[in-house]
Amino acid sequence: MTDPEITVLVVDDDFRVASVHVGFVDAVPGFHVVGQAGSAAEALRQASELRPDLVLMDVYLPDGDGLDVVRELLADTDPPAVIVISAANDLATVRRAVQLGALHYLVKPFGFAELAERLGAYRDAQERIAALGDAATQDDVNRLFDLMRPGPAAAPEEGRRLAPTLQAVLDAVTARRTDASAQEVASAIGISRTTAQRALTQLEQSGVLRLELRYGSTGRPEHRYTVRRR
Repeated sequence: MTDPEITVLVVDDDFRVASVHVGFVDAVPGFHVVGQAGSAAEALRQASELRPDLVLMDVYLPDGDGLDVVRELLADTDPPAVIVISAANDLATVRRAVQLGALHYLVKPFGFAELAERLGAYRDAQERIAALGDAATQDDVNRLFDLMRPGPAAAPEEGRRLAPTLQAVLDAVTARRTDASAQEVASAIGISRTTAQRALTQLEQSGVLRLELRYGSTGRPEHRYTVRRR
């Protein structure tokens, strides 16, 4: 039996930015976006209806302050965890987010690796909590808090070869004369769309690929990737 996915609500007033963050979250194993909100009122409504495990919360919203939403969410008897994602980098805003009980604070723009690291830390902590039962020793508490403070991600070594799946995905994009989607790459090399999307996101965050969002008449924008020419 597989562990249940951690459900996430993404809140951001910029639809394009929110769509990128949705793609980031869905590319992390064990996480699934169940809602996307562009206002404070919509965030509170969806949080109440969907009961997500985790909320990615922007600060600047058209109808209110995202941190006021955080306060209301965390006052619930069964609150979600909250990671604040904002362009606001003044210490007063950061301090307020910490005081309210935000799990982490990411300053926009940030890359996939930064968010994935913090999501992974949250997932690991939740698994440790579930394994502890009803009581914890001081050592248990210390380990939990250590899990929630992940260290900086290691930068890839110059000239290091890509992992086989990443190389296959890059080769598939390079072979095309136009841009490629995750589904097209998946079909070309015989992997799942989820695996292809995860690899494409990693390559884009590494600066190897360029991401473009193609908007149609309805629905979410399609993510298209091309090789970044240096």
